[in-house]
Amino acid sequence: MTTETITRPANVPADRVIDFDIYKFPIKGLEYQRSMREVLMSKSADVLWTPRNGGHWIAKTNETVAKVLADADHFSSRRILVDPVERATPPLVPLQLDPPHHAPYRALLQAALSPKAVGQLGERARELSIQLIEGFKADGHCEFIGQFAQHLPIAIFMEIVGLPASDRPLLTSIAEVAMRGETEDERNEASGKLMAYGMGKVAERRANPGNDLISLFVQTEVEGKPIDDFPLTGMILLLLLAGLDTVASTLGFFAQFLATNPEHRRQLVENPELIANATEELLRRFPIANLAREVKADVELGGVQLKAGEMVLVPTLMDGMDEDKFADPLTVDFNREKPGANSTFGGGVHRCVGSMLARTELRVFLEEWLKRIPDFSIKPGTNPKVSARSVATITSLELVWPV
Repeated sequence: MTTETITRPANVPADRVIDFDIYKFPIKGLEYQRSMREVLMSKSADVLWTPRNGGHWIAKTNETVAKVLADADHFSSRRILVDPVERATPPLVPLQLDPPHHAPYRALLQAALSPKAVGQLGERARELSIQLIEGFKADGHCEFIGQFAQHLPIAIFMEIVGLPASDRPLLTSIAEVAMRGETEDERNEASGKLMAYGMGKVAERRANPGNDLISLFVQTEVEGKPIDDFPLTGMILLLLLAGLDTVASTLGFFAQFLATNPEHRRQLVENPELIANATEELLRRFPIANLAREVKADVELGGVQLKAGEMVLVPTLMDGMDEDKFADPLTVDFNREKPGANSTFGGGVHRCVGSMLARTELRVFLEEWLKRIPDFSIKPGTNPKVSARSVATITSLELVWPV
């Protein structure tokens, strides 16, 4: 990607311009979400425009975020990054397909992540959580990202797709570069490695199918014929990027908040019935994804006219932290009513298919961790960092607790 700037187009009012680079803005400590909100709220308009990264709009209120995500007639997911360079890579199916073409592919994922399936996976997540926590509890410390966050959801994901557990370290390291590598060449190379790995597994399943999700892909027909390799490659890449990164990244923000807020931690320890609502509240307060859409047809949004072909950035955190929707949005309140009414998992026809499983894994983490390690903090002298591009993550989080 490039941060090149362009001249303001005629349809962009001067008072809507903000010099904002989604890939490079000041982040205060681990407060990625608060920092972005502060920058964008420095301008009062509902929709802004930045000359950075080829020039694009920014939806910054709950109303404009919801409209862009819900209106597939005017906003296409053909391009999901604010990036002026077109690429001939396979689309991430079904995410980069517009209705109705996305529907049969999405149905495959929905079947694999049905409520019944998620219930069974939730029990497996609980078993694994207990096993992981008991493995380091007596040590009085752990590096949370590597010893827990990159184990629990990724192990469950690898069971769903039938990948060997031994491949987890390799795949997580490649996915990290694909999502947040320093240069475009590094990110593209890592994505290529994931696609090659995934298509190798496709070849294996075609020769010897099993009961996993990749086997389902290769055995299913869409519109009367098997899925071609080009869309199948995009499906596999999306599956790997989502399964290897998103819940692991969210767990890091959950853990850092509880490690630095003992009152909230004690509230959940003493009132475990609040954990389900606390999961939703933490998801509202700490979204990690920045989505984008391409304008399909001229449309009005937030008092300005958007032209076909322009890009709109949709920071999901701006919905959950809109004070018109949530009172005192920067404050975490485990008793908040309906905190789940937010866009953390996207919206419209492309709302995250795996959201039910993600919620289950996050809730299980809170339940089982706080039973066993109710008192913990960030290790003194360590300096955890946030790394972010389209998805934010905490790269390392050293935790300590009394034994």
